Amino acid sequence: MQHQLSAAIGQMHHQTCGVKAARGSCFNAKHPVEATRSRLRTALAVRAVKQNGDSAHTSTAHLENGKAVTGPDLSVTLNGLTLPNPFVIGSGPPGTNYAVMKKAFDEGWGGVIAKTVSIDSSKVVNVTPRYAKLQSKDRQVIGWENIELISDRPLETMLDEFKRLKNEYPDRILIASIMEEFDKGAWEELIERCEESGVDGFEVNFSCPHGMPERKMGMAMGQDTEILQEVCSWINAKASIPVWAKMTPNITDITFPARAALSAGCEGIAAINTIQSVMGVNLKTLRPEPSVEGYTTPGGYSSVAVKPIALAKVMKVAQVIRDEFDGKKDLSGIGGVESGRDAAEFLLLGANTVQVCTGVMLHGYPLVKQLCGELQEFMTEHDFQSIEDFRGASLPYFTSHMELVRMQKENKAKRRGLANDAEWSGDGFVKESESMVAN
Repeated sequence: MQHQLSAAIGQMHHQTCGVKAARGSCFNAKHPVEATRSRLRTALAVRAVKQNGDSAHTSTAHLENGKAVTGPDLSVTLNGLTLPNPFVIGSGPPGTNYAVMKKAFDEGWGGVIAKTVSIDSSKVVNVTPRYAKLQSKDRQVIGWENIELISDRPLETMLDEFKRLKNEYPDRILIASIMEEFDKGAWEELIERCEESGVDGFEVNFSCPHGMPERKMGMAMGQDTEILQEVCSWINAKASIPVWAKMTPNITDITFPARAALSAGCEGIAAINTIQSVMGVNLKTLRPEPSVEGYTTPGGYSSVAVKPIALAKVMKVAQVIRDEFDGKKDLSGIGGVESGRDAAEFLLLGANTVQVCTGVMLHGYPLVKQLCGELQEFMTEHDFQSIEDFRGASLPYFTSHMELVRMQKENKAKRRGLANDAEWSGDGFVKESESMVAN
């Protein structure tokens, strides 16, 4: 490793200096040798792991209390809260009780958002089976549907467990996800009781797409901008800790509810919750899935297949935060994150943190070490020392289609693929399609 390190320092300096020169600063002038050596150790460790076979095909980070011991700094600070890394357990089964939330902290997750609570859990009755999956041809899970409801455990039980977790992990970030009906008194009671338990912040669930909207909760509120803004004003008048509003993607323009929530005082936005879906129909039984006594209800769709939709929604919200709130609001990206590079895309579009729920259900709590390692690998490749070095860096590169046409005409570069619709042919259709693919 030492021989590789010495040989690689010169190579990395040459490569990175070329990149930095374009930005107007030299790598060596900006970064001391020891920092360079630290980055190289990370990069070479990743390379060694990858070369050791299938049993170690992914890069993993060494975490202590969630903080990466070596390599680029993954810590994030927002609204006075410091997370050791940007990876947060998304509200759902991975945050449903003390045992699983403790496991999340022990494995190194940057924060935990508990499963959504309300005052009267007796109204919450789950069914089973309540999940269905979409698989690729090689049997990899690419889509996941759930018809899970919010927590069915008594509020007092959840609050006791919040207190216990904060006593045991006082420096770790625990967020309460909350939901109520259109009742100011109920929201105020829920906020007061949760704050007494010691949680660090609130995520307001305006986005659950099944079950709860039947009670005018969740997505039903998130789709009505006026109601959402009024409820957010109640919440922010009462809460003394940061509040994020979790957005539904099941709406024409996500910027309307996001803008309303931020205008009503929320410190940030979480986006997106699951997409309303029907996973499929069983062609043997002719019943839709997941089938409960032969019937089902549309549920929430997640996993890797939703990432492009989530990225588009996050991009739109990030633009609102940048253009209308001077970049002084926070954004938590959610949707299809199963690798550190997935997370990097959300961060590049302006997210401060990244949430994972379905990924934990599929791969387990140790996934966070892989996420951190792969994110560090990406950062090392670009000489980024912190999340803020690149957060939002890709956001300026979105524009209108008319502007794309103008730039391409002005540049007079040779176009890829077909020049116009008249050039399509029946026999070469697949190849012609491929000729215009960017990645």
